[in-house]
Amino acid sequence: MTEERKSKKRLKTSKELNRLVTEYYLNCQTAKAEGRPVAWMPPMNGVIELCYAMDVQPVFPENWSPVCAAFGLTPQNFKVSEDMGYSRDICGYLRNIIGYVNGLMNEKDTPLGGLPEPDILFTPGGGCVPVMKIFHALERRFPKAAVFSADLPQVAIEDINDTHIDYAIAESERLINFVTETTGRRLDMDRLRETVVLSDQACALWDEIMSFRRYIPVPFSAAEMGIMFVMVTLQGTQKAVDYLTRVRDEVRQKAESGSGVIENEKLRLFWDNIPLWYNMGLFNYFEAAGGVVVAETYSAAWSIRMDPQNPIRSLALKSLKSYPLVSCVSINKRKEMVLNACREYAIDGVIFHRNKSCIPITLGQMEIKRALEEELNIPSVIIDADHMDERNFSMAQFQTRVDAFMEMLADRKGY
Repeated sequence: MTEERKSKKRLKTSKELNRLVTEYYLNCQTAKAEGRPVAWMPPMNGVIELCYAMDVQPVFPENWSPVCAAFGLTPQNFKVSEDMGYSRDICGYLRNIIGYVNGLMNEKDTPLGGLPEPDILFTPGGGCVPVMKIFHALERRFPKAAVFSADLPQVAIEDINDTHIDYAIAESERLINFVTETTGRRLDMDRLRETVVLSDQACALWDEIMSFRRYIPVPFSAAEMGIMFVMVTLQGTQKAVDYLTRVRDEVRQKAESGSGVIENEKLRLFWDNIPLWYNMGLFNYFEAAGGVVVAETYSAAWSIRMDPQNPIRSLALKSLKSYPLVSCVSINKRKEMVLNACREYAIDGVIFHRNKSCIPITLGQMEIKRALEEELNIPSVIIDADHMDERNFSMAQFQTRVDAFMEMLADRKGY
């Protein structure tokens, strides 16, 4: 295995991403310098579009953690949080951001300029427990920030009814009033509709981009997953739509011309759980044996279609649906999602990432593993790792398990 930890990217549009990432964090710092309100919030919610519509700059501390991992900053951040008493058994996102705001954030020359201090904290009342606890800690770290404490029911997608939606709408309206009282900015409904239109267009493009991964050979792999950045940070913006249009056009051309990720695609793989942000190059490791990771759990969470004619309701429903797509979902629903993906993408084998930093997404993997074997005759392998903390990952163990797994898959396929 090469020591290169960055993934090898084939899409030209993937190589554009560094510029978009840099511009986003520069815009965050510029907003602070110009006196525009900066709001820290969790990802995967219906507040993002509201912020852009009200000229409030959204910042996502959880998303900053993968950036820290890519730049090799996590060991320093972990040391700060662990010295404060946070256990290594706690989510790596939590330990990283707590370490960052109490350490590197106070230093100059942080990559990409770092994060600006928040004027507003949108503390979630839903999602996984570490996300909620991150914001409780941020409230203590930034006592001058205005705090909006959201309250949403934790309910499975299939169980959402009008009562839940009405409650979420009431929370959205309460939030809009809070932003107006805190910043003096009033919501322009026409601008909100425009923002929701752009968000819906981005989701439609994302769905279309993912659909091309059903092609054999696949035109792009999980190694290009960084394109997801715009779905996290820029939903509701023209910039996201323009970028995803370019991605869609490039991927479609590759799919229709039969241009695959590798010259001789033999094995199509599915990755369950969050990637290892400090070593995305692992996705290229399978290619030596003719394997390509053509689908994964994580990319499914970022597309929730909306109705621009009813923007408030759409954003409320998005807030209800977001986390149950990944981390707050029943084992039966997770099993259904994985098995459906394996059928749709013609998967030959599944890699289960048993993630020490994210137990909610890891729960049920053994049951899903059995279902894959019994219902679809698809074998799988489990690797032990951590999406943020590389101290919980062994490259030697990974290679041993994956090499044997790939050899077994090749024998089954007659290669």
